[in-house]
Amino acid sequence: MAARRVAVCPPQAAAPEKKDLPVAEETEEEEEAGGKGGGGGRRRPPEPPPALTELPGELLELILCCGVLRAADVGRLACTCRRLRDACQPRGKAWREQFRRRWPSLIKHYNQADTVNWLEEYKERHKAGVEARRIVASFSERFFSEHVPCDGFSDIETLGCPSHFFEDELMSILNMEGRKGLTWKYYAKKILYFLRQQNILKKLKAYLQLPLDEQSLLEGAVLIDQYCNPLSDICLETVWTQVGDIVAKVRKYLKSKNSRHPSVTPKAGEDLIISQVELQRQVLDAMNFVLYEQLKYKGNEVDYYNSLNSYIRQVLIHRTGIPISLSVLYLTIARQLGVQLEPVNFPSHFLLRWCQGTEGSTNIFDYVYIDAFGKGKQLTVKECEYLIGHHVTEEFYGLATAKEVLQRMIGREVLITRHWESTDQSYQLLRDSLDLYLAMYPDNVQHLMLQARLYFHLGIWPEKVLDILQNIQALDPSQHGAVGYLVQHTLEHIERRKEEAGPEVKLHSEEKHKGVCYSVGLIMKHKRYGYNCVIYGWDPSCMMGHEWIRNMNVHSLPHGPNQPFYNVLAEDGSCRYAAQENLEYNLEPNEIPHPDIGRYFMEFAGTHYIANKELQIRYPEDTALTRQTVQKAYEKSE
Repeated sequence: MAARRVAVCPPQAAAPEKKDLPVAEETEEEEEAGGKGGGGGRRRPPEPPPALTELPGELLELILCCGVLRAADVGRLACTCRRLRDACQPRGKAWREQFRRRWPSLIKHYNQADTVNWLEEYKERHKAGVEARRIVASFSERFFSEHVPCDGFSDIETLGCPSHFFEDELMSILNMEGRKGLTWKYYAKKILYFLRQQNILKKLKAYLQLPLDEQSLLEGAVLIDQYCNPLSDICLETVWTQVGDIVAKVRKYLKSKNSRHPSVTPKAGEDLIISQVELQRQVLDAMNFVLYEQLKYKGNEVDYYNSLNSYIRQVLIHRTGIPISLSVLYLTIARQLGVQLEPVNFPSHFLLRWCQGTEGSTNIFDYVYIDAFGKGKQLTVKECEYLIGHHVTEEFYGLATAKEVLQRMIGREVLITRHWESTDQSYQLLRDSLDLYLAMYPDNVQHLMLQARLYFHLGIWPEKVLDILQNIQALDPSQHGAVGYLVQHTLEHIERRKEEAGPEVKLHSEEKHKGVCYSVGLIMKHKRYGYNCVIYGWDPSCMMGHEWIRNMNVHSLPHGPNQPFYNVLAEDGSCRYAAQENLEYNLEPNEIPHPDIGRYFMEFAGTHYIANKELQIRYPEDTALTRQTVQKAYEKSE
């Protein structure tokens, strides 16, 4: 049979008439037939290629899903005829493929067995994307003056689309390549942080509603880790896999010591529980060897107050931790191997207990106490007291519930912020910890007051502060004095904010600013301390209070406080206020890795930063001056 080509009609139009069909090229077989045949050398006319609507269903479906057609093309095809309308039906493969190619990460949210209207899903996702970008774009204008955007998230909560649609759009903004869109990325990150935390809070509340025997300590620890690190990829299944790898190593070592031990080959689908104390001891000995000798897990005595010690994923990565995080890991592994250890909320040093007598005994001397921080060392009651240096009552040797364990983990996060400097990171950790604690104990007056004081100190969300204070007053009228003081000053803050006429505009061209040599967006180097930084604001003289000027020894500078001072974002993540005489232009400028860079700048131009719209309103002449300074500096260096 002679070979022939199939011409497919373009998707924008129906099949053309036969007279408009392209003439197919002759094949070698057709030339030979024409020469040998009895037709006087006439060539047989080619058969017309079939129209798109005449193709078999499988081939038509393959063409529609090949990746060449766009969503608009599929939509137009569906309007041409009944055959193509059926092929492009909303629940079919054509629209599913369009959705998958456009948003590949979202397919995992759909069950393959379900019948999904992919066209409607495509429209909803597109609509969510448009709305997400509108909201992100509005945040800079609405919250530029705020330290942390707070009340703007209500826009997101009222959206009618699934949350994963919105999150996917935010991730696409964060993954934008290049050095542009810094302000969009800054606020997209803030919004994504909020959305994920809200979702984790819902999971935590559902977890706390489970029966006590179904509350896995490992799952609770993962929820805390996820809430405090919502932008990290922390998955319970992945953590379980890592724990399973350790369990497998313990089983292998245990088998070399006792090949007939019941923990070596557990029966599938059964919860293994070993009742004999000697067999339990063999498991714990194997665990101690694998964890502390083979895998080198240890208590982090050198950097005890590092928050990473509390996060179970970081414990598994770095193999260091604190008593409570190592105890959660130790207990989880032991239970996988059939040994039912229990958590003990011992003061100052979290422990586990191992029953040597009747199960459920209330006699504290029927237990051996295990210090996971101390390489699994087994302690008596007296040795526990020696560990912390003082005597404690029997109640501290009792069983701790999962909620109490999580409460202690969160309480430690609140505690360690007292050992840190006052930075954005420490304030964020404190906020996250208080959110978690109050999700578990919403009527705790002490933590409610701490939350109100924190927001008041940061100068954020005054309306929320008033709500918290009203709740405190209802719960504990004895707090009237402290509540009244905060209410008064919060109301004053709200009134001052209402009276603000608008942002202060600073012009280099004004006489009072003639001494200001540098402009917003320049990348500088501190002459004395050597750090690199970028200017995001300036004053004609030092605007800090007398106490700050005295503490920073500003009067010892040759020009003292009566010289321009600059607000700068430093490469170490800090925000500083530097004197003009201590700064010099950096002839080898690099990007400044500061978390707030997008709050003030929309782009890194290679030699300097370009201010975003809100910063340009405050310093309208600086963009041009920065560009001129960069050009002159490079001309001199050449």
